[in-house]
Amino acid sequence: MIQFLLLFSRQGKLRLQKWYVAHPEKMKKKITRELVTSVLARKPKMCSFIEWKDLKIVYKRYASLYFCCAVEKEDNELLTLEVIHRYVELLDKYFGSVCELDIIFNFEKAYFILDEFLLAGEVQETSKKNVLKAIAAQDVMQEEETPQGFFEDHGLG
Repeated sequence: MIQFLLLFSRQGKLRLQKWYVAHPEKMKKKITRELVTSVLARKPKMCSFIEWKDLKIVYKRYASLYFCCAVEKEDNELLTLEVIHRYVELLDKYFGSVCELDIIFNFEKAYFILDEFLLAGEVQETSKKNVLKAIAAQDVMQEEETPQGFFEDHGLG
């Protein structure tokens, strides 16, 4: 089971975090700081798996972003890499060649895609097509909630 997922830049800025196990806020910040510094300190040719405390850290760099998952010791690292890759593929399909700015300005969509894909730290839906269909349906629902003329009618547009 995935304990948490972190997305951060090469500069160490946290862009997205999803915790599937409860931790106090202070502990989350400490864990994040430790992991970001240890992952960024590693050379590109080094292994993408780190044994850390009682967890395994699996990370992968895509362009300027690091996708980092913490899993239990018994979990398969290669499967976790596949989960990371599938999430990146979903982001790519939705945003059309995803970049750091897409995550920054559309973080709610990145979280929504993650929530459609993973549930409680386990893969919920393996089909990219089904995940993207759910996201498209949510986009349509969101557009229907705010009619185009609403703001103009109330003198706000």
